[in-house]
Amino acid sequence: MDYDITISGGGIAGLTAAAAFAQAGFSTLVVDPAPPVTDREAEGSDLRTTAFLQPAQAFLEEVGLWTRLADHAMPLQTMRIVDAGGELPEPRVVKDFESHDISEKPFGWNLPNWLLRREMAARLGELAHVDFRPGTATTGLFTREGEARVSLSDGSRVRTRLVIAADGRNSPMRQAAGIGVKTTRFGQKALAFAVTHPIPHDNVSTEIHRTGGPFTLVPLPDFNGRPSSAIVWMDDGPKSEARMNLDPEAFEAGMSERSCHLFGPLKLASRRTIWPIIAQEADHLTGQRLALVAEAAHVVPPIGAQGLNMSLKDMIALRDLAIAAPDRLGDAQMLDAYHRRRITDIRARVAGITALNRISQMSSQPLRDLRAKGLDALYSLKPVRTSLMKLGLGAGS
Repeated sequence: MDYDITISGGGIAGLTAAAAFAQAGFSTLVVDPAPPVTDREAEGSDLRTTAFLQPAQAFLEEVGLWTRLADHAMPLQTMRIVDAGGELPEPRVVKDFESHDISEKPFGWNLPNWLLRREMAARLGELAHVDFRPGTATTGLFTREGEARVSLSDGSRVRTRLVIAADGRNSPMRQAAGIGVKTTRFGQKALAFAVTHPIPHDNVSTEIHRTGGPFTLVPLPDFNGRPSSAIVWMDDGPKSEARMNLDPEAFEAGMSERSCHLFGPLKLASRRTIWPIIAQEADHLTGQRLALVAEAAHVVPPIGAQGLNMSLKDMIALRDLAIAAPDRLGDAQMLDAYHRRRITDIRARVAGITALNRISQMSSQPLRDLRAKGLDALYSLKPVRTSLMKLGLGAGS
């Protein structure tokens, strides 16, 4: 056998999985068709950010990644929900979730995706049991009861006990295994970019609801001496595409208005990137000698920092099963246990975030008024608010 584990996909999920399994002593190959873009200004760099919630941060610490990330991470002490769905773009309901209500730690820590890939790739270089091959793609999958054989774009073929598909929403390995998906399209696209602003964010993550989808500002470290935030601006696809092509001055005026001027005039501090918004879940999380994780298994709109945190829960479950019975790595019993352990939580969260996104898209004024009243009533009850915070962190799932 060439490797215990072969990971298809070298994004944040794939690199994290490689670090986790290699640290646990499993010989691990990770491949990705494109080398990671690890410079903020480089073409193709991922300008989105990832908020690692408490359970995810604990896992990163456990597998030796957090020491490389901690100095770059911005703590999220408060999550603020704002309804600005009135006739004018101004706050009419503001509700804060304070991390100290449930924990001594922040809710999470925010990091830019391009930096995550840089630091995670560097960590793999420190590990003895991992072979990272950027610029190499998986091109074929052949499985039988005892092993999998994965064809690579360099013409080689490797034998492995377990294949982990961390290769995205259009996963080649999932398709090769014939596993179907259920996809929900919202007609939305998200703009992702960084800004500076005169009013400090005070480690508050702010999600502003008006119409078309949330406008979310997540704290970043200061940039060029000014407070800075990462923004994800979701809206109907044609509107997002039109904004993508606005000159910077017009774009800044539009985003400052959409932010309700909560942080003063916003100034672009990066390129703009655009992403389609979908929800998606695989029909099954496993095939013969194959486990799906991250966006190969589930995709959700960027609401409540759930996407990658769900992905890390996939990896925790898979790694724990592998460590508990290493002789059963990749066999049907282990993979069935993985599917059972994760599928209920995945389906519930995909359904819940899909519903929240539908609510955030509301455009008619009566429905927006109803949303504001519901938000005010729901989040004003401290037991409900505390329960929602714990659920968001993954407690009890």
